[in-house]
Amino acid sequence: MIVTFTLLAIGLIMVYSASAIWAEHKFNDSFFFAKRQTLFAGVGVIAMFFIMNINYWTWRTWSKTFIIACFVLLILVLIPGIGNERNGSRSWIGVGAFSIQPSEFMKLAMIAFLAKYLSERQKLITSFKKGLVPSLGLAFVAFSMIMLQPDLGTGTVMMGTCVVMIFIAGARVSHFGFLGLLGVAGFVGLIASAPYRIQRITSFLDPWSDPQNSGFQIIQSLYAIGPGGLFGLGLGESRQKFFYLPEPQTDFIFAILSEELGFIGGSFILLLFALLLWRGIRIALGAPDLYGSFLAVGIIAMVAIQVMINIGVVTGLMPVTGITLPFLSYGGSSLTLMLMAIGVLLNISRYSRF
Repeated sequence: MIVTFTLLAIGLIMVYSASAIWAEHKFNDSFFFAKRQTLFAGVGVIAMFFIMNINYWTWRTWSKTFIIACFVLLILVLIPGIGNERNGSRSWIGVGAFSIQPSEFMKLAMIAFLAKYLSERQKLITSFKKGLVPSLGLAFVAFSMIMLQPDLGTGTVMMGTCVVMIFIAGARVSHFGFLGLLGVAGFVGLIASAPYRIQRITSFLDPWSDPQNSGFQIIQSLYAIGPGGLFGLGLGESRQKFFYLPEPQTDFIFAILSEELGFIGGSFILLLFALLLWRGIRIALGAPDLYGSFLAVGIIAMVAIQVMINIGVVTGLMPVTGITLPFLSYGGSSLTLMLMAIGVLLNISRYSRF
């Protein structure tokens, strides 16, 4: 809980620092994004404390209902007039800034459902047809629906989380090797089907080959991180947030944080996430039953994968894909979902044997 609140507090400060200039220019209110993020954080914290006091077995009972509801929302978001389109993706339902992203909640619903499935059928997981294929089948259907929006980042986090849970449950490495080849082929197909994804791959390999288009975000992100040095330029002193790095309060907030707080500040954030990961693993290992273990593993894997992808993109180690940094980036659905997930994890910890 301490780690979560520390990350949340730093996130609120950095959302204001990163967005103030852009918000003043666009909305004539430097606190525009900060006020909304504070509201989202308040709702998320209330949800976290509420869920923290609900026995985690409740999610086992209602997991099927939750995942069906999320599938319905994934269908509704694709309907013009119901789903809102932003930056080329139809991923939101709601009005303006107060909208939800169904794909974010599908991640948690999938974790709860898959934890139930694996805990009831763990002995079958070594079977390719009876264990592995059925457990990944539903996740693949959800992934396909998310890709219709399209939202490759969220879909990748969800699938990666499912793979980790299934591997921990005891699936054979040889089966993963076969599916891995199919996955690579499918991933290549997804990239080839959309020209902008091909541009992202080429810009990842050499962003300076197209500095004004596909390589722009990576270059501007590195221009933020580099000058930060060891101690940073100082809180609020970022240069890249002056309309160089597009909407720096979202996916690239770690770049602004590194510019203002330097290597020390960035390393402190990574240390906090590492501590959160360690505590999550401890909770999973000490859970009183298989369902609690798989549920905790799924939650902590979701956070870890999302952190690795976001920071990998920001530092130029991975191709650009739109995904938030947990607890730090601006975004209501993502922040609320993460705090709800931590609430579930905290409830499991009440029963864990440390």
